[in-house]
This record gives sequence, C-alpha cells and structure tokens, in this order.
Amino acid sequence: MQMRYAFFFFFFFFASVFFWLDRFRCKEMRRLSMGGDDQDASEGSPLLPSASQRLSGGVEQDVESSGVEETGKKKKKKSWTADCCPVATTDKVGLVVSWVIGIAAFVAIVTVSITNGHNAANPLFSDDAIVLALLLTLIGGVFYASSFQNRIVQLFFQIVPSLFLCYFLPSLLGTAGVFSANVTKLGDVASNYFLPACLVLLTVSVDMKAIAKLGPKALIMFFTATAGIVLGGPFAVAVVGAINPAIVGGHNETAIWRGLACIAGSWIGGGANQLAMKEIFQVSDSLFSMVVVVDVVTSNLWLACLLIAVSKHAVIDRAFKANTKTIDALVVKMEAYQKSIERVPRLFDYIMVSWAAFGITGLGTFLADIISSALYRVDPNLAKFSLTSSFFWMIVLVTIGGLVLSSLKRGRALEGVGASKLGSLLLYLLIGTIGMKMDVTAIAQNPGLFGVGVLWMLFHAALVLTVGRIIKAPIFFMAVGSLANVGGAASAPLVASAVHPTLAPVGVLLAVLGYAVGTYAAYACGLLMSLAAPVT
Repeated sequence: MQMRYAFFFFFFFFASVFFWLDRFRCKEMRRLSMGGDDQDASEGSPLLPSASQRLSGGVEQDVESSGVEETGKKKKKKSWTADCCPVATTDKVGLVVSWVIGIAAFVAIVTVSITNGHNAANPLFSDDAIVLALLLTLIGGVFYASSFQNRIVQLFFQIVPSLFLCYFLPSLLGTAGVFSANVTKLGDVASNYFLPACLVLLTVSVDMKAIAKLGPKALIMFFTATAGIVLGGPFAVAVVGAINPAIVGGHNETAIWRGLACIAGSWIGGGANQLAMKEIFQVSDSLFSMVVVVDVVTSNLWLACLLIAVSKHAVIDRAFKANTKTIDALVVKMEAYQKSIERVPRLFDYIMVSWAAFGITGLGTFLADIISSALYRVDPNLAKFSLTSSFFWMIVLVTIGGLVLSSLKRGRALEGVGASKLGSLLLYLLIGTIGMKMDVTAIAQNPGLFGVGVLWMLFHAALVLTVGRIIKAPIFFMAVGSLANVGGAASAPLVASAVHPTLAPVGVLLAVLGYAVGTYAAYACGLLMSLAAPVT
C-alpha cells in the first residue's frame, strides 16, 4: 500500500524536478550565451565552460558570442531563448508550472492521507527514507520558489519567510497524518546527531572576543525572558481563574497549577527540569499528559512567530531604534573573513569537515554519558539541575569542542570550504523535524488550558518587547533570549543563525544558561501560581 502512495508522490516530485532542471538549463545557457562562445561537444558540456576557458581564467567575448550585434551606434541583443528554449516565455512557464505542480502535489498527498484515515498513530508514510525525502523536498521546494526573481513571488516571501515555511509545512503534513514524529526516528536523529554536528560547524569560525563585545544586552534580555515566564504563569492563572475558575482549579495532585509548573520547567530549562517539577509538585500522570500538549503547541507557535520576526529584523530594529552596531560589525567582520579564506572544496575538505563535525559529536556523546552517569551516582538530586542529563552535557561538550576548533588555524580554515553552509543545511533539517511535532488540531483537545498557555506567552512577549524597547536591544537579543528559555539548545541557535550563522553560538550559550536556572525559576513560578490559583 505504501509503495503505491510513494509512487503517487514521487510522480509529482520528479515532474517538478524536470521543470526545475529545465529552468536551470535555460538560465545557464543564457549566462553562457551572454558571456561565452558557442561550444562544440568536443569542448565540453553546454552548461559549463570548456577546459581551455577555465585555464585561461575566463571566457573570451566578442560581438557575436556575447549575444550582441553591432548596428551602427546601437547594440541589439540576440534572443538566447531561441537556441535553448522552445518558447520565449519558458522561464515564466516554468515558474507557473513548477508552482502549480508543487502545490498540487502537496494538496494531493494531504488529501490522500486524510481521506484514508491516517493520523499520528497510523501515518501514511512511516519509512524514514520516505519521510526524509519529503522533508528535503519541502525545504528544496521552498528555497527554489524563493529564488524566483518575480515581483509577486518576492512579495510573498517578504510576508511569509522561507525559514517559517520550512517549519510550518512539515507541521501541516504531520497534522494530516502524512508522517508522524511519534513513528519516525528522524526527530531523534536530528536532535542527537544533526544538532550537535551543526553546532560544531557553526562555531568553527566564531570569534569569541567579538561576541564578548556584544555587551550585556544578551544577558539582560535572557533574564527578562525568564522573568516573563516566572511572572506570566501566575498572571495567566489569575486572569483565567477570574473568568472561569474550573479551567485552572482543582486540588491536591489534580490542581492545574501543579501541571503548569511543569510547563515553566520545560520553557525555562528543558526536559530534565520539567520532570524535576513533576516530582517536586507531585503531578499526576493524566494532568502531566495534558500540559505537555499545551507546552508543545504553545512553544512551537511562539517559535513560528520568532522565525517571522527575525526575518524582519532590519525593519523591527529601525522601528525600535535599536543599536545594532556591534552585531553589524561582527557580521561584516565574519563575512570578510569567510571571503578571505574561501576556496573551491575538494573531497579531502569535505571529509575533514565531516570528521570534525561528527567526530566531536561522537566524542561529546561518549563523554556526556560518562559524566552524567557519574554525577547521578554521586547525588541523584543533581537531576533537578539537569546535571545528570546526557543531552545537557553533550550540548555543552560539543560547543566547547567547536570553540576549541575555532581557536586553531586549521580548524578555522574549514569555514573556507563551507563548514557553516553544511551546518545550516543540518539546521534546516532540524527545523523540519521540529515542525513535524506540532499538531495544530491539538488545540481543540483542551481550548481553555491552551488559552492559559497563550495568555502566559503574551505576557512573556510583552515584557521582553517592553524591556527591549527601553534598552534599545536589537530583535536578535530579544528573540534569542526568549527562545533560549522557551525552546532551549535545539531552537535558540535556529533563531540566532537566521540573522547570521556566525551568531548561533550566542543562542547555544544562553540555552545552556537556561538549563542551569530552569529548576530554580520554575519552582518559584509554581509557588506563585499556587497562590494565584482559585480554590475549587
């Protein structure tokens, strides 16, 4: 059955690829016809310069080969489409056909999944290879569509950023039951392998001295975001309790505020802090399962909002009159450094990049297991501070490994062969797997409790924006400080690298700080919510 559906999907997929390659061929032919001689088969591929042209360091141009004919003082361009394309409007036709086929394939596969009753427990595709192909198709389709130099297309992507679509489209397929994060193992692969590897690749060129010059605003916004969660919880409980006490009421182990304390632990710290709150406040399993849904949906919706915000960082920074000089100087400096060492990569270079990324990941994972197990044997209560979490130590160790690599000349040279670009690819795959986890229909399961989560997040956002406006902090600091709390090490680098890949380590360092303060802050939030909760 799955093979039939797979054929159904890949038929549309390869049809789209045909038009994409056709458009690429036409654009290459245009480039060559405007800048090089016509090539014979003996000279090489029609899409690439010949060996003699490459050795000469360029392509000879004359009146005829450049596609320009002299007519007195006027120059007349030759129609490049006449030689390589059957119709003069092939580029526009390719654009329309690609979009129609892409959207039709997306709608068709969603329709097939829904009409056949597929869901998270029984997805249409459960094979990891097919799910990975789907994710890469979505990401590739979004990037390809955003490359069209068309006014309407560019306006669309100004309103709806590519980064957001790479996150949101997988969530729609997951909601429709096309694939499921509960069935596929790609989520585990992404968090355990892609995330640490991309952290290494994004930090090999980092300049820690320049990052240190970013000033205290990053820490101010981080602790402001933490305060927004600590105070936003009791605020949301008090407001909703005044409207409908039954939503946030209860007593003993069923008291809703106890479950909400677990959300605070997850948002400020991570999974270990969340479980610590479950034990401290003795949350029942049924209540815990309810708040986990609110946690996942609300935090993912907030991530979507931040992805849109950072894509408009220049506009927002101007509106807030933010001081972005230090960030801009760091970005310019790193871009200049990247250009100065950039070279054509060889197979040897790709092997060295992969070795550095996954070698440090493997070493970090190995040491993390040893450290976390040893600390647990020393004192099991250290779990409250995430110190017995192997994931916590893995993130810390691979980040240190990447920073050590960046201090070495040979390590920094990896950026010249595209280390950060490969890291960005892994980051986009991570975005797709995170999007798979969001089920937009989960809101309907408990709308009242979800309303508490939304009101809580709005208070958090309002406080972050208010303080950011007062100290004139760039949206980068606001978004990373917020997501270092709400999202942690898996999400904070996403937002940071959306501004520039060089800034990803800032998100990692703040996320690690969130693990450290998560239990304390979540416990304080839980106590405040117990005071604000109505007695029922």
